[in-house]
Amino acid sequence: MTQGKLGAGSRKVLAGAAALLAAATSMGSSVLAQEVGRGLPNQIGLIPGVTPIAHEIDFFHNVILLPIITIISLFVLGLLIYVMVKFNEKSNPTPSKTTHHTGLEVAWTVIPVMILVVIAIPSFRLLTHQLTLPEADVTVKVSGKQWYWSYAYSKDAAGAGGFEFDSNILDQEKLPAGKLRLLDVDNEAVVPVNKTVRLQVTADAVGVIHSFVIQSFGVRIDAVPGRLNETWFKAEKEGIYYGQCSKICGKDHAFMPIVFRVVSDEKYKEWLEKSAKEFAATDGPVKFAGVEPTTLRQ
Repeated sequence: MTQGKLGAGSRKVLAGAAALLAAATSMGSSVLAQEVGRGLPNQIGLIPGVTPIAHEIDFFHNVILLPIITIISLFVLGLLIYVMVKFNEKSNPTPSKTTHHTGLEVAWTVIPVMILVVIAIPSFRLLTHQLTLPEADVTVKVSGKQWYWSYAYSKDAAGAGGFEFDSNILDQEKLPAGKLRLLDVDNEAVVPVNKTVRLQVTADAVGVIHSFVIQSFGVRIDAVPGRLNETWFKAEKEGIYYGQCSKICGKDHAFMPIVFRVVSDEKYKEWLEKSAKEFAATDGPVKFAGVEPTTLRQ
């Protein structure tokens, strides 16, 4: 009878532990789903990419650059150890007076050139893919200010859009629960999942140079006063993705984060309707985002 009671108690304990584990796993999955677009404590490697360009950057870094630099580093380490053992004063009391070796000089010239060629081919291909813009589903103009970002959405074929808003870092002294220090903002930019987004990036005409970076999208482009630069991305997963200005642009450089929320088509349309009413539209920047970019470059 005692054993039966103990067995029932044990089953209750195990059931409770299983429930807690399931809840923790669910919470962990929910948190991780929101943290896809930022670096994590003790993380090694790049932030996981969610666009074709970001995947290509990951491949270039992990499969091409990392093995090459690892092999070079091990070779140099081995060469140093060999020289210290073979040519120290005790092992080699009478040093060689050789001053020239044709084969060695040819090798240390040709081999680095070949390594650079191996690196250059995928590097140029990646740059071409980054700068060749496909037909866009959404166009967003991004303006770097001192020290925050502004986003202008041009009108689409259905007439939705046509508004602009500022995105400022949240008050760090009154940071709401669940928000990230130095990363979350009051107004997030929103884009639909699996749609090509064209970014037109510039900076305030009387401002300074900024750098618009979203690691998960493989996006890094300068925001230069008086110039309109372009890039693109196509996010494959819904979620929140963070970035920051990577130029030392002034006293508040560390306080102008970037936040993009990727949502479904339905939620994106709802957000467009809501934002069109919430943000007062201005003709200047919206028209600027909708024109042909080639007419604005300097």
